[in-house]
Amino acid sequence: MIRSLLISSAVLALAGSAFAAPKAKTPAAPAVPSAPGAPTAADWRTPDPENVLVIDTSKGRILLELSPQLAPAHVVRVKELTRTGLYDGRLFFRVIDAFMAQTGDPQDTGQGGSDKPDLEAEFTFRRGPETPFVQVADQTVAEIGFVGALPVMTQSSMLMPMTKDGKISGWGLYCPGVAGMARGEAEASANSQFFLMRQAYPSLEKRYTAFGRVISGLEAVRAIKVGEPVVDPDKMLKVRVMADIPAAERPKVRVIDPAGPWFKAEIANVRGAMGADFTACAIRIPSEVK
Repeated sequence: MIRSLLISSAVLALAGSAFAAPKAKTPAAPAVPSAPGAPTAADWRTPDPENVLVIDTSKGRILLELSPQLAPAHVVRVKELTRTGLYDGRLFFRVIDAFMAQTGDPQDTGQGGSDKPDLEAEFTFRRGPETPFVQVADQTVAEIGFVGALPVMTQSSMLMPMTKDGKISGWGLYCPGVAGMARGEAEASANSQFFLMRQAYPSLEKRYTAFGRVISGLEAVRAIKVGEPVVDPDKMLKVRVMADIPAAERPKVRVIDPAGPWFKAEIANVRGAMGADFTACAIRIPSEVK
């Protein structure tokens, strides 16, 4: 079964006519908040090593933080396949420059998968009061925020008391660095293949399962050789769950905590600079790796 991304696009043409209008006094531009300074110790968090993949590629190291709150079954599958060694040596066989880099096929063609059953779709998740959600924008009928490093959109939290389980629906936003599971035409056809976003691509939202985000190494993702198919493709040399690496050899990483004061200042800065064009994809999630 072919497990490749389904891409759709739409073109919207706008036309208008110019006309003379009375001159109006230009209002003063709102002040843009200052960019946040250097993070303090209170602004960082240490990711759970059980939920970080260390992906050594021919273009450099990528650290991918998994998001079990959004896609628990997919996270279990990816870690399971990682621990069997299935991802070691896998090619980035389909890479589109302003889109994504796809890998994880044992056949390296886009037509294969593991010997495990296909997964049920986890396009959406249920957000409850216990979900570590940090809001960055309230659109009245929906809320945008972060769960760890992963940007998400959910229904309004005002709906929680009205649902049977006290929770609301949410989904991952396909910003740069987000990891999604590839599939065929059937929604429940994801298996082993996945892709890493090189740029934002909102049309994938609620159509493909988002299960994590790159917290270090996005430059390596964007350096992967492009093509459909790729000539002399780059590859994942070795993929490991960070918790499985001996402590002395394990990379030491910390990531900006979305619940901290630095992140709050970053949100204000981005909103002030972008205005109505604000997007969660523009918010930085710095990390340090030693």
